[in-house]
Amino acid sequence: MVTSHDRLSGLGRPRGPGFTPGDPPLAAPPEEPGPRTGPAATARKAGAARVLVAAALVAAVTGGAAGVAGARLAGDGQAAPVALPRSTAGPVGSSGPAGAAGGLSGTAAKVLPSVVSVESGRGSGSGFVIDGSGHLLTNAHVLTGGAGVTVVLNDGRRLPATVVGTDAAYDLAVLRVNDTRALVPAELGRSADVAVGDQVLAIGSPLGLAGTVTGGIVSALDRQVRLGGNGSGGGQTALQTDASINPGNSGGPLVNARGEVIGINTAIATLSRRGSGSIGIGFAIPIDRAAPVAERIIRG
Repeated sequence: MVTSHDRLSGLGRPRGPGFTPGDPPLAAPPEEPGPRTGPAATARKAGAARVLVAAALVAAVTGGAAGVAGARLAGDGQAAPVALPRSTAGPVGSSGPAGAAGGLSGTAAKVLPSVVSVESGRGSGSGFVIDGSGHLLTNAHVLTGGAGVTVVLNDGRRLPATVVGTDAAYDLAVLRVNDTRALVPAELGRSADVAVGDQVLAIGSPLGLAGTVTGGIVSALDRQVRLGGNGSGGGQTALQTDASINPGNSGGPLVNARGEVIGINTAIATLSRRGSGSIGIGFAIPIDRAAPVAERIIRG
């Protein structure tokens, strides 16, 4: 595991841990026919470096947290909503408005108040508010077993958080804060409406730099990856993006041009087992998969 970033300069001391190599990459599945699959042109070069899928932020899930498959419940008895609200605006490329007022800067301004930094033991990552009852969504691998969790809001407030539950197979965790003042829930979109080429923003705290916004497009749909900070999670399909994702982005939102969350940033591809930061290939858990898991965990 790379535990320091000594070669970085001008960034201070990063709070995000380094990469932990995952399993050797799974071969990309063959393109399947269907309305979401366009023509694929794959360029191959002899002797190309093997691409390894590693977690964007690695916080080893140890102790009891590592063995949890399915929800671990806090048992606080708080009533949960029937379902998280979802956008009905349709695909971004439809006849509706293309984005938030002010273009991508307006999109970033809309989403940033909903995004938090997550600190847990030696690990750190990102997350976002999903309702007005204090629930937040992040990656399970951001949390470390037995450690207290603190979230840092966009306005700088530091709040203790309770782990409501985790699902290691999907690499998702729900947190809750008691102080719900001025919480701004993110608007959840629908990853089924996403198309290759859609503009996206990734928002989070790479290397501890809270409130960082990076931009790109959706590069591919249904990429097969292995989730979890150490590659121990389940094999799932993910959205691929070239928006820069680095250690500390894990658990943060990937949003479309309207500022709707379409995925949870969770992993990157790297050219070496030690990890080398973003090379323009990142992966996000589709929100259509993440939202039902979060709802199940909240309901208990």
